[in-house]
Amino acid sequence: MPVIGAPSGSSSRPGQHSQPSRKGKKAWRKNVDVSEVEKGLVELNEEIIRGGPVAERDSAELFTLDTVGDANIKKQLPKALRPTLKADEIISQRSKIQAVTPRKRHGDKSTDGVMPTKRVRTNYVTHKELARLRKVADGVHEQTVVVKDATYDVWGAAPEPKPTEEDVNFIPPVVKAKVPTTLREKPISLAANGKEVPAVPMPTGGYSYNPAFAEYEKRLAEEGAKAVAAETQRLAALEEERIRQEAVARSAAEAEAAEARAEMSEWEEDSEWEGFQSGAEDAKPSVKRPERKTKAQRNKIQRRKEEERKAKTAAANKRKHDQLLMVKKFNREEAAKQEELALARAQAESSDSEGDEEVIRRRKFGKAKLPEKELELVLPDELQESLRLLRPEGNLLRDKYRNMLVRGKLESRKHIPFKKQNKGKVTEKWTYKDFTML
Repeated sequence: MPVIGAPSGSSSRPGQHSQPSRKGKKAWRKNVDVSEVEKGLVELNEEIIRGGPVAERDSAELFTLDTVGDANIKKQLPKALRPTLKADEIISQRSKIQAVTPRKRHGDKSTDGVMPTKRVRTNYVTHKELARLRKVADGVHEQTVVVKDATYDVWGAAPEPKPTEEDVNFIPPVVKAKVPTTLREKPISLAANGKEVPAVPMPTGGYSYNPAFAEYEKRLAEEGAKAVAAETQRLAALEEERIRQEAVARSAAEAEAAEARAEMSEWEEDSEWEGFQSGAEDAKPSVKRPERKTKAQRNKIQRRKEEERKAKTAAANKRKHDQLLMVKKFNREEAAKQEELALARAQAESSDSEGDEEVIRRRKFGKAKLPEKELELVLPDELQESLRLLRPEGNLLRDKYRNMLVRGKLESRKHIPFKKQNKGKVTEKWTYKDFTML
């Protein structure tokens, strides 16, 4: 039996529609809720992008009648059910509305949506073309071929000279930069043994952060010997410079003393009484006239000049001969050096050993000095037992740059931080010329 309950709902009388006040800011037009209108416009734009409003399109465009069916639907069903990415869905959507052209459009062709646009007609004939067509219809042609009889032998006439490239091409051709022949050659490493240095050399056990005691002690002794030798060389250079400065100061003091003695002797000579020497100044020295040379003396002088000329000629010939011998010697040395270099290169290619980048040959590639390799050595008191306390040594960029220099890939050059600028002339403006007298 159904249960009869109390009636639901309010028991009060129905209320009237509340009319909001039209005197406040909420009643202004800018505060009117137009969200439904905007939503409808957005949906309309989306329908236009997809091909047009749904209400205005035909049923044939919206629906299709499948009377045959797809035989491969069973095979395609598992693939179609796979989820697709949101990016693929966005990319697959293509609007049927043409994109906005980037060209600049004139203002008279644009419209505000109320007035129709003015389109330029293209299916009309211009006045110039109309006048030409009328002349053609009347029998007047602008380009008329006039037949004339030949007054010369057509087949015997000399052909006109063809224009050369110099007459036609007044612009000089573009000259491409020549590729140097050394670019195709294999670079030569700067290692003293002539072998190739690997791009990434394999470090020994002494470079490890936790090395073995024997390897670490050996490397520490080698680096210490290098540091001691460098310090000894630096001290020797300082001692030589000190000795040179002392010698320069000593020679300068001796020169000053000699100059002082010379000035003192000149002063003593000037202080003598000139009365004793007045008689000697009045008397003029007697000049002996040269006598005429005899035939034997002239022959002797001639023989001496001839011997001097022969000696100079012999010395010049000997100098040329020595120079030729030196050129031959240099050629032999250069040939021997090239043979040694080729032999070393062949040995380096045949052998599996690598070149030592520590020992560099004297002749370098480039004028600048090769940068020294950074010292990657941890002192005994700095060795750590934990990987968290380790501090990385060296710089990968500097190591790679030096490795390319040693392998002969690059040329060592000097870094120029600032470019030389033109010297400007600074002048002071004469402000008093700006004033005028009234």
